[in-house]
Amino acid sequence: MQHSNNITEFVLLGLTQDPNAQIALFVMFLITYAVKILGNLLIMLTVLASPSLGSPMYFFLAYLSLMDAVYSTAISPKLLMDLLSDRKTISFWACMSQLFIEHLFAGAEVFLLVAMAYDCYVAISKPLHYLTIMNQLLCILFLVGSWAGGFTHSLIQLVLVYNLPFCGPSVMNHFICDMYPLLELVCTDTYLIGLSVVANGGAICMVVFILLFMSYGFILNSLKTHSQEGRCKALSPCSSHITVVVLFFVPCIFIYVRPVSTFPIDKSISVVCTVFTPMLNSLIYTLRISEMKNAMKKLWCRK
Repeated sequence: MQHSNNITEFVLLGLTQDPNAQIALFVMFLITYAVKILGNLLIMLTVLASPSLGSPMYFFLAYLSLMDAVYSTAISPKLLMDLLSDRKTISFWACMSQLFIEHLFAGAEVFLLVAMAYDCYVAISKPLHYLTIMNQLLCILFLVGSWAGGFTHSLIQLVLVYNLPFCGPSVMNHFICDMYPLLELVCTDTYLIGLSVVANGGAICMVVFILLFMSYGFILNSLKTHSQEGRCKALSPCSSHITVVVLFFVPCIFIYVRPVSTFPIDKSISVVCTVFTPMLNSLIYTLRISEMKNAMKKLWCRK
């Protein structure tokens, strides 16, 4: 795949030009990144090492943690280095790689959250048939489907932007390589490409978000027939799922469900998506689901 541009690198303007603010952000993001990686690794290790967490819900949760850890690693180390350097540049190839990895894992996560919603629905509405419906084969199919969905979505983004003619100056008003900041540097009409990005990224986010909210509506409605104790037990993982879905999809919808344009607030929203949400996911699941907390206590006390 030969790219038609003579542009070899992009200059990133980053989050701020203020040296003091850059140091403060560096410290904050470094702590956040460490918490994210440790939190997600802790979840993966706990699920792998605890026989009591053998249900499909924890199988999906371990993969969600893996996706969050890799997604963060595609963005945070470069962001941290840039906060300490005067000239923030990224090569064309590194930019394309970052774009691909970022959308691969974010896209796979969108589809994995659908699998987790279905798992939650089956657990609450068909508890007696849960293990027959959510068998190993179905879980693996869901997982393969998530990766395939993420890969297709990411490949489309890459193909759309790869051979576009970029004009100088190649200065990107952002801290990561993403579709809209890149399209702002293109010297041809990007209207149709913008529509393709909305259809590929925005529409997926919007449709999946609406479907997930409807499914959680059905789930919460079916809880009426449960006992008080059953309701409390089911609400804990369910409310965790809903919180994660809102944190993940609301910024995604804001950024991608609109024609090609960049707003000053985009960078702040991207920080929420890329820096804070992956950390909050692990914290929400660890603190809200009692089985997870108990398994962690057992495992680490035993160690």
